[in-house]
Amino acid sequence: MVSAYPCRDTARMSEDARREDWGRAPSDDRERRFLEGPQPRAFELLRALRIFREFVHGFRALHFAGPCVTVFGSARTPESDPRYASARAIGAGLAAMGFTTMTGGGPGIMEAANRGAHEQGGRSIGCNIELPHEQKPNPYVDKWITFRHFYVRKVMLVKYSHAFVALPGGFGTLDEIFETATLIQTRKIEAFPLILVDRQYWTPLLDFLRERLLDAGNVDTEDLRLLDLVDSAEEALALLRTRALPGAEPLMRHPRHPSRVLGEG
Repeated sequence: MVSAYPCRDTARMSEDARREDWGRAPSDDRERRFLEGPQPRAFELLRALRIFREFVHGFRALHFAGPCVTVFGSARTPESDPRYASARAIGAGLAAMGFTTMTGGGPGIMEAANRGAHEQGGRSIGCNIELPHEQKPNPYVDKWITFRHFYVRKVMLVKYSHAFVALPGGFGTLDEIFETATLIQTRKIEAFPLILVDRQYWTPLLDFLRERLLDAGNVDTEDLRLLDLVDSAEEALALLRTRALPGAEPLMRHPRHPSRVLGEG
């Protein structure tokens, strides 16, 4: 059967493909070579300098972002999914509290959180990873920063955040959740709220942690308390209001200002 709306169907398929392909392109050959083991000394030195330059670029770009909350979640979530609406409500709530909403800048949950913040008049930031083909940010980010190295991007998503909110997602979301939990567990960062939204989705994972890791003695009960499980945007925002906002308010009242001497404004 031929669709009566071929342009609309093409646009829908294009958007579906964008969500499916986000972050899935082959790695840059230079990046793969760097991770393949020892390389010629000149190559290693140049790579170290590029990594240092990328860190400086990130520091300068985000120095005036203000207190952030990072939102993790799937790039594949369509606008029709109730989880999209939850992420959008969380972004709006963060903006109302004065937080900057930070995401990976892509479609799905990331777009929804940035959209909520943007519609509320708040600050909205996307931290992207560079891939061989161009990735366009979602249309709701005020600042879009692209990184070549995953580990530099991860530092930026953590360094400026006073809390972390994870909606349903895949491997990338799990990686971000457990890396953040490890940083809190090992006291590399403060015990910021790490909130999982959607009980039905996350409960099997938490059951696994209790029935396997905890029972085997590989984590403590205290470690599992690092993960706060809620079922709605309202519950997540209530936790953020009581546990993240008090620590961020001094920075909101006394924001950093650009220095003309350093060419920042």
